[in-house]
Amino acid sequence: MAKLPLEGVRVVDMTVIWAGPFATHMLGMLGAEVIHVANPHHMPDFAALFTRWPEQSQLEGLGGRAPYPGRKLGERPWNRNGMWNRVSWNRLTCSIDVNKPEGKEVFKRLIKEADVFIENNGANAIEHLGLGHDVLMEANPRLICMNMPAWGRSGPYMNYVGWGAMHEAIGGHDWLRGYPDEDHPTTNNFRFHMDSAGGAMAAIGAIMGLIHRKKTGRGQWIDFGQMESFFPHIGEIFMDAAWNGRNQRTIGNRHPTAVQGCYLCRGPEPTLETSVAGGERWINITINNDEEWKGFCDVLGNPEWTKDEKFSNVVSRYKNHDELDEHIREWTRLHDNFEIFYMLQEKGVPAGPVWDWRDAYMDPQLNARGFFETLHQADCGTYRYPGFPWKFSETPLRVTHSPCMINEDNDYVYKEVIGLSDEEIADLEGKSVLGDLYYDWAGPMPERLWEEK
Repeated sequence: MAKLPLEGVRVVDMTVIWAGPFATHMLGMLGAEVIHVANPHHMPDFAALFTRWPEQSQLEGLGGRAPYPGRKLGERPWNRNGMWNRVSWNRLTCSIDVNKPEGKEVFKRLIKEADVFIENNGANAIEHLGLGHDVLMEANPRLICMNMPAWGRSGPYMNYVGWGAMHEAIGGHDWLRGYPDEDHPTTNNFRFHMDSAGGAMAAIGAIMGLIHRKKTGRGQWIDFGQMESFFPHIGEIFMDAAWNGRNQRTIGNRHPTAVQGCYLCRGPEPTLETSVAGGERWINITINNDEEWKGFCDVLGNPEWTKDEKFSNVVSRYKNHDELDEHIREWTRLHDNFEIFYMLQEKGVPAGPVWDWRDAYMDPQLNARGFFETLHQADCGTYRYPGFPWKFSETPLRVTHSPCMINEDNDYVYKEVIGLSDEEIADLEGKSVLGDLYYDWAGPMPERLWEEK
């Protein structure tokens, strides 16, 4: 069996929310042994929905914000949450209470056996634990140590904390999204680009650190500000302001020069219910030039309105975009979005359906490439997960660990990685530093939930 790209690399992971777990997940997909260190006395960052052990009716009312199998918490909700499970495969977990002095010493022993350490808490959180990069790199001078708070580890914003929505706004991304005739910040969705950009760039940064270490034999501290990984994704907007003094803002689904829109197709009438349930059907269409316009008109059967002088060239079509949209909508409302997708693409016209999750799971392109991985986890069951984003000809990637459950790799990490004796483990478990500890932050499960499992 071919060796995986990062096989033999050990990553210690104390990441939270989205960007950090995504970074270490990418390293795990490349073959690194990723060990997530949890603290059983603290609420996991993905646990907010069940800290009050809500009624089942409350979970039903949350819709997509209650990502649990069957919308049931189960006995161990922290193992069933979708936010955790999406990145928990090809990963190990253990528990160490690093707030206790004994826990810090155990953690430093784990760091001695690591190649990479990554965390994305607030800028000073790791220092407050007494585990700053200077402490960790003293324990292991060959360590690639990455701290990745939103703002980095210096500057006037260093100690500011927040959530993805705040950083999207401060980064200018909110200013570019939404519709020009609406209060656009209130109509934006909650998919934060900075988290994805930061996670991917952090994984690349860790690999670059490993390459540097291979050449020099020395470890490295990486001060990674997530915001700085996001700005280049809208770099042309900054350059337009610098060069032309122009302050771009939202134009909805439109394009600065091409005819472009997202058009309602045949399907259920748009209502709040169909929108939440994914019942509406939409198509994205872009017409850049005269060649694509001719292909578009051919698909429509060249109706009389397409011959109007106001639609005869790129400039006039853009000037009359609103009127052209009305004609396009009249046509798209008569057809299924996938039907339009295939017809326009055949004529070389850029078009794509707006998917819901079911469409993605059934997509013939993703399935032909074997993108989804069918994985089992005891507390969740068997489901199809988004899989590897790369395919290597010489080193085919593979699943090395099913979605993990908190604490399930305690024995391996304590004994084989750290090298603790049975006596040491027993002593530390007695002090609630190690072990399969009870999540006391959640409180006891109400009796009513036993019937709902």
